[in-house]
Amino acid sequence: MPGRRELELSREQVILAAVEILQSEGLPAVSMRTVAARLGVSPVPVYRRVGNKDALLDAMAYHLLSDVVPPLPAGADWRQYAVDCATALRDRLSGSTDTASLIGGRRSAFVKASKPLIQALLSAGFAEDEAVQACRILIWAIAGFVGVENSRPADPPDRDTGVLPGGDPEGLTAGEADELFQVHLRLLLAGLEPPRVKSRGSRSRATSRPPARRG
Repeated sequence: MPGRRELELSREQVILAAVEILQSEGLPAVSMRTVAARLGVSPVPVYRRVGNKDALLDAMAYHLLSDVVPPLPAGADWRQYAVDCATALRDRLSGSTDTASLIGGRRSAFVKASKPLIQALLSAGFAEDEAVQACRILIWAIAGFVGVENSRPADPPDRDTGVLPGGDPEGLTAGEADELFQVHLRLLLAGLEPPRVKSRGSRSRATSRPPARRG
């Protein structure tokens, strides 16, 4: 018969144990057996609580992203909210290539976490498919930035501090990477406008053109 510890084991305990292994030993160390060993039980109740390893990895990604997106304030500006979401996601992915690899490969976790941002975009006038597209562009851009950032070498000892963040071919410091990320977001968001703003800008440019010369 299963012991009392196995009977009282919860799904949340299994997920938390797996996340602890991820953060202390890396993603390759996460398995049903290592999680069971950390919890002091056999693998059987671990399988019963989460299913299989793929389901466990999904649950870990959900857990890591469950609180990453800040609440959507009433009447929030979609650009500022996008910056807040992007910054929080970068913070969660930064520092560990294993964490970024786990979350980056779990699309369903991103879909759930991105719902508040999509709602902010819809409120700003984006059509549903445009909001999803904009959200995906933003998330992929952040994941790419963090992937490069996590593999960035140590801060260069000698460098020109009189250039723009990211403008020195010898490298950049952690502080400059923070500044570069904000530039990255500003340029990205500049191209993500709701349709009515784009169409208004197109009409404005059309009416400001000088009349064509005749003859």
